Amino acid sequence: MKTITPTQLKGDERKWYIIDAEWETLGKLAVKIAVILKGKNKVSFVPHLDNGDYVIVTNCDKFKVTWKKLTDKTYYSHTGYLGGLKEISLEDLLAKKPIKALEIAVNGMLPKNKLRKWMLSRLKLFTWAEHIYVAQKPELIK
Repeated sequence: MKTITPTQLKGDERKWYIIDAEWETLGKLAVKIAVILKGKNKVSFVPHLDNGDYVIVTNCDKFKVTWKKLTDKTYYSHTGYLGGLKEISLEDLLAKKPIKALEIAVNGMLPKNKLRKWMLSRLKLFTWAEHIYVAQKPELIK
């Protein structure tokens, strides 16, 4: 019996999915997106190939968080200079850059290797209910 190894998919062979983030929990939504971007929902999944699909997320600023995470959750970044540690709460981050919180959550759930950049490039985030990828005929995921 032979072992069959899948090959790398081309751009036109990938599916498009659309997810409405309104009233979804941030972590559970990020898990759904990361699984599709990695390709773990396919039978032909192998960890060393990037065979995931495209994901369009609408209303990505209208997700919900539990307990007091809106005020207590803090994101840190460093400029590289002495004393350059910057912190921002989730509430302030949503006011300044509403897309960034979901992008950080999905980024943290993807593998930490050279494929991460290509997986994130297939994530399309929108703060409104419409999107510009109608021609690709995306499937709706509930």
